Amino acid sequence: MGEKNILAYFKTLDQAEQVASQMKSIGIADVQIDRIHQYTEGTADQLMNPATGQIGSLSDLTIGDISGNVGPLTAADTSASGMSNGGGSFVTGRDVLLAAIVDESQFESLRDQIRSNGGII
Repeated sequence: MGEKNILAYFKTLDQAEQVASQMKSIGIADVQIDRIHQYTEGTADQLMNPATGQIGSLSDLTIGDISGNVGPLTAADTSASGMSNGGGSFVTGRDVLLAAIVDESQFESLRDQIRSNGGII
């Protein structure tokens, strides 16, 4: 038989970890859990001193130094401008992703387990 990919979304990390442990107990090794973020991770892991004048943008001060192609997104974020309270600008709901590669014969039962633990595929 072939393999199938599962991308399941959960509201909590505990829900996803419970399904992942069930998968691992039946011998599925390729299981990964990640959290979905608004921007790339690792944004504020460098401390900066604004008095030095080495600031790339306003969003560098308010959100953190974000590398890559997300600069326009951070500049438009309400956290950078302060012009709004940002109501609902963050990722909410099902922001935990479980990814797995399973045997085709296991797919239906795993889908039922995911649904019974609050996840969707």
